[in-house]
Amino acid sequence: MSQHSSVAGASRPVKEAGFFTKIKNVACLKSSSSSDKGKGGKGKSKSSSNKVSHGFHLVEGQSGHKMEDYHVAEYRKRKNHTLGLFAIFDGHLGDRVPCYLKDNLFNNILEEPNFWKDPEAAIRSAYSSTDKFILDNSMQLGPGGSTAVTAIVIDGKDLWVANIGDSRAVVCERGSANQITVDHEPHAERRRIEKQGGFVTTLPGDVPRVNGQLAVARAFGDQSLKAHLSSEPDVRHVPIDSTIDFVILASDGLWKVSC
Repeated sequence: MSQHSSVAGASRPVKEAGFFTKIKNVACLKSSSSSDKGKGGKGKSKSSSNKVSHGFHLVEGQSGHKMEDYHVAEYRKRKNHTLGLFAIFDGHLGDRVPCYLKDNLFNNILEEPNFWKDPEAAIRSAYSSTDKFILDNSMQLGPGGSTAVTAIVIDGKDLWVANIGDSRAVVCERGSANQITVDHEPHAERRRIEKQGGFVTTLPGDVPRVNGQLAVARAFGDQSLKAHLSSEPDVRHVPIDSTIDFVILASDGLWKVSC
């Protein structure tokens, strides 16, 4: 986790201008001057009958190391369906794990044989197999890890959100913002961690950490801590209708640090 901030989001067309204004305001990114060290982009679906606009913005903080956040914000056609794929991967101890997730996690999810019949089971299976690959290849991918929040929009009608760690998804419905992911913090999962032989402490500092090292209880990778960490995601389905204004995905650099 770091002071870097990464934001991705999607909105219905009638909210497009206000949506991007809200993203910048919430992230304390009202301007995009060169001094912000930020970059962003936007786009929209072209094929779905329920068109969705999307955008992203990344800002490098002052944490003393290079950016370890990666994002996905794109649309794909698959089996006559239009898929919106959005994600934030917040890395730690290097950027190789979040970079791998950016390039591979959605492919792994979509290649699950039961994706179209049971998206939740497919997402859970792909998260597990992806984490296993990262651990089995830690010599190449390094000792670090990454949190993740992913969102899949199917034909502009169904939203499937999953997360591990403390990167969040927030949906605005009828003007009211609601967090639809779970922050996997060590103090909340102390019993499981201790049962698996680990411990949670606030030393050094005042932030609860697994074995005094990691401030989240679930993550991809982290070979040295894996016996005490989980890569099991929380998964949520949200039907997209006229009540949904927009969805924001962001790392803890927005929710806990930026403002």
